[in-house]
Amino acid sequence: MATGGLTYADAGVDIDAGNALVERIKSASLRTSRPGKVDGLGGFGAMFDLKEAGFEDPIIVAATDGVGTKLKIAIETGHVGGVGIDLVAMCVNDLVCQGAEPLFFLDYLATGRLDVDQAAQVIEGIADGCARSGCALIGGETAEMPGMYAGGDFDLAGFAVGAMERGRGLPSGVSEGDVLLGLASDGVHSNGYSLVRRIVAEHDHSWDDACPWADSSLGQALLTPTRLYVRGAVNAIRAGALHGLAHITGGGLTENVPRVLPEDLGAEIDLGAWELPPVFAWLAEKGCIAESELLRTFNAGIGMVAVTPEVSVEVAAAAFGKGGHRVFRIGRVVAGDEVAYQGKLL
Repeated sequence: MATGGLTYADAGVDIDAGNALVERIKSASLRTSRPGKVDGLGGFGAMFDLKEAGFEDPIIVAATDGVGTKLKIAIETGHVGGVGIDLVAMCVNDLVCQGAEPLFFLDYLATGRLDVDQAAQVIEGIADGCARSGCALIGGETAEMPGMYAGGDFDLAGFAVGAMERGRGLPSGVSEGDVLLGLASDGVHSNGYSLVRRIVAEHDHSWDDACPWADSSLGQALLTPTRLYVRGAVNAIRAGALHGLAHITGGGLTENVPRVLPEDLGAEIDLGAWELPPVFAWLAEKGCIAESELLRTFNAGIGMVAVTPEVSVEVAAAAFGKGGHRVFRIGRVVAGDEVAYQGKLL
């Protein structure tokens, strides 16, 4: 036993490291400032002024998510900055599907032993994602829990809050004949990584191996952050060009598109309307993945689907284009209750 009795540090919790992290990330929080943000970090809670943000009769919308086992690749390669962007994207991309503008974000990082440099990289990534989404990083929690996490493992959770004016939520007005616009993804995003990791392990690949489809290592390519669709989506919502938005996450196109359709309507999707990104072709080949499984597990190159009336297609496409997104006309809303595919991806 230590002279003078045990301390929290003896039990594996370094309060000084936590304080050092707070100081390091204050600048990251400051660069996400937006109208409505009230105070900086350090209080027992965080405040946001909806009136200052420009809302008159707001409905609050909230979303929470994580990054999944993509974190294992980030931990094993040491490239952890991008998962902060993933964390934000998984939350704010869901918010806009409700018709809401993301306003502020909080994060939760849990680890067995706090590595200040590692945690700072993650939170810098979170701040980057927030800044790109017009979303203020107003607080969070870093939990050091010895014995709960092995080695250098850590976990992340994110919490985003947005708002919309009453009566303007999505989906709304989805009708037979509406057009489906697909927005290109930036790769695997943050779903399906348990299968990705199994494929890599079964073929004895290393994260340091040269990537077959990109000028980088395999690990770096698979860590490409989730695309943020917020600015393009908000542009399209403000233009009044949308009936619905579907974030293509777990369940792929097969299960996420129906979430924005009325019970008596389905969708036809033309698989030839876009080219399957090489990362998915590589995964399908290595894992002998059937096309139906690929479409249900991964985004297959389409990270978000917008439902728009025919008369608004050009307006919506221009709004997403202004947000930096590649847009494909991939199908339409039809009678029925299923997603039917035409053509082939593989």
